[in-house]
Amino acid sequence: MDYTPFSYVTAEKADLYREVMHTFVEAKSHFLVHLRPEDVQQQINEPELATVQAALTQLVIWGNLDAERDNARVTSVEDYYRALYVYQITRHGEAVEAALATYDQELGRRGALQRVALEDIRARLRALLTLAQSEAPDATQSQLLLRDLAGVFTDLAENARAFMTGLNRSLESQDSDADAFLLYKERVIGYIERFLGDLTTASGEIAELIRTLSGDGDGDRERREAPVDRLLRQAAERELADLAPGESLDDGEQRERDFAEAWRRWHGHWEGLRAWFLDQPGRQAQARLLRSSARRAVTQLLEMVARLNERRMARSDRSADFRTLARWFLECEDDGEAHRLWRTAFGLTPARHLVIDAETSERWQQEPVPASTPWAEAPGMQVQPRLRATGSYQKAGPPPKLRSRARERELLARQLAEEASSARSARRQLVERGAKRLSELCERGELDDGAFRLLLNLLGDALAASQGDDAPVTTTTADGGLRITLSPLGSETSATIRTTAGALSGRDYRLEILDLEESA
Repeated sequence: MDYTPFSYVTAEKADLYREVMHTFVEAKSHFLVHLRPEDVQQQINEPELATVQAALTQLVIWGNLDAERDNARVTSVEDYYRALYVYQITRHGEAVEAALATYDQELGRRGALQRVALEDIRARLRALLTLAQSEAPDATQSQLLLRDLAGVFTDLAENARAFMTGLNRSLESQDSDADAFLLYKERVIGYIERFLGDLTTASGEIAELIRTLSGDGDGDRERREAPVDRLLRQAAERELADLAPGESLDDGEQRERDFAEAWRRWHGHWEGLRAWFLDQPGRQAQARLLRSSARRAVTQLLEMVARLNERRMARSDRSADFRTLARWFLECEDDGEAHRLWRTAFGLTPARHLVIDAETSERWQQEPVPASTPWAEAPGMQVQPRLRATGSYQKAGPPPKLRSRARERELLARQLAEEASSARSARRQLVERGAKRLSELCERGELDDGAFRLLLNLLGDALAASQGDDAPVTTTTADGGLRITLSPLGSETSATIRTTAGALSGRDYRLEILDLEESA
């Protein structure tokens, strides 16, 4: 592949060449095909016409421009023999300028988590479902809705990717001002949390609309055409009406090939939307991965804030400390007080933690010895002879052999699996009970310890987000898995929740617990 048309980007007069090429791109956008050297000179404000002429000649050599004889300006024999040209941009030159424009755009892209795009996707999917359920869908409406849906979805995916990439770069480079970073952190965390809330809320309905349009609920899905397929075919067929005829194929063969290409493109858009919001065999949905990535980013931001705060709290001026300590020494009344200050300042106190075994620890718990107890009055300590003689517990020799931690890792993996299973069981227990009121939650029996702890966390989050005693509230767990809605009933009502550890009584509420992950 010939990359000569890119030569002007790194040439010695790259700025001049870029200005000339930008002039031709702007002219073509205004339907001006040919430009004379004088026109280019006027646009780039270059005082020397010879400089512009030399740049145009070089761009012709590289293949970015085409030159044609300008016979319209020939009024004499001398003009005929003098080379007068008009110039137009070539396909290679257009491609290079388009690539450079995309490059500049991507470098300047800040990215965004578009909450509005989620609502736009929902609205267009609802309209597509209504259209698909009609007996004779309008082809124009089908193409417009699918085109808008593809555009909105592409912007959402690209902007989300750019935002998370930029955020990861910001997290990796922590050399910025601490105060500026703390302010940036507050805005970013709030921005991400708002988007995650909308994404969690919208994903369930979007996924259900996509399943319905794809016909996933039909038992004979393999033999029947999905509702969306008819709309995709209409969009592909309508697109063929504007295609120019081919040169090498007959009309029938050309149309079949064009239709197959258009169908693959539209079907690819739809499959990309499915992969974004629906889990595939062996692969999670992109929306779920985006939620996980955004939550990790929030956690990293909070960890960085904690480290900054620790760095601020641990900041000390050693010279100021020594000056203060010197002033305290000068204020001591005698040498004894100065010695006590020295031991206190530099930690030169006797160490009573040289040997701690189970017997010593148990004896100290039964008869604690205050740290202010003098050595002469404190109980004695047993010190190993090797520690007293060598200052070390171990014998000199080769280092100990490496231990295999396979059993410990297996134990940790088992514990994690048990905890995850317990959490899923607790969530399933609360959701499957389908209680309409808090007082009806224990009609099927007592709650186990895990379900009760989860319920307490949900109630705590909901009541903390409440705007008043009689105002209903809806909140989502931090992991976006459950959504709880509490609507207060009368103040005279009461509810009792029986658990394996006892009973909890309080005001009754209308209750709704929804598993968002199952619904998505």
